[in-house]
Amino acid sequence: MSAPPSTLTRPDGSPVRVLVVDDEANLTELLSMALRYEGWEVHTAGTGTAAVRAARDQSPDAVVLDMMLPDFDGMEVLRRMRADSPNLPVLFLTAKDAVEDRVAGLTAGGDDYVTKPFSLEEVVARVRALMRRTAVATGEQASMLVVGDLTLDEDSHEVIRGGEEIALTATEFELLRYLMRNPRRVLSKAQILDRVWNYDFGGQANVVELYISYLRKKIDVGRAPMIHTMRGAGYVLKPAE
Repeated sequence: MSAPPSTLTRPDGSPVRVLVVDDEANLTELLSMALRYEGWEVHTAGTGTAAVRAARDQSPDAVVLDMMLPDFDGMEVLRRMRADSPNLPVLFLTAKDAVEDRVAGLTAGGDDYVTKPFSLEEVVARVRALMRRTAVATGEQASMLVVGDLTLDEDSHEVIRGGEEIALTATEFELLRYLMRNPRRVLSKAQILDRVWNYDFGGQANVVELYISYLRKKIDVGRAPMIHTMRGAGYVLKPAE
């Protein structure tokens, strides 16, 4: 998979480094794949002890940190990391949704949080926003995706085809963004579910068909089609012929 056009880098031009800390191996792997797709260097840890050691060894630019770890909790991990790197941006992952848990994480110095289950796109967007806010990364190119006469602005969420603005729901936008980041590439329903919906989404793949039909009505109706079904394989977006 090639990196998308909009890539954050360190000031020296090398990839930004993200440390993912979670004891769920499947989730860690999914998050790592999503973050590497951004062109970032990813390191992982499954315990608080390993996380603190990795932070010292790797000097990450941001940390995605689970609140519940086998040895000690995320807030203690954060305290130890911040002793070495006071300005390190941290995104908490929490399975708890009680207000006091969120407040505790942010009061302890976490910069942001997401509650499980979450979409991979959301985590990537939050990490990107943290690094922008804390100015640990530079050199980002324009946040515009362009395929044929279709443009999508990842910052303003404006979508325009042939000079006409198209209003999309949040889910339609995420689906179109994923298609536009992978032009001419056939994406399976399973890949789309993983990237656009929750990582552990248990529903049928027909939710993908449904949202593809919504997108087609907004993007393709009355125009040469850009979204194509590859029977038995998935969907592909390419410039209109």
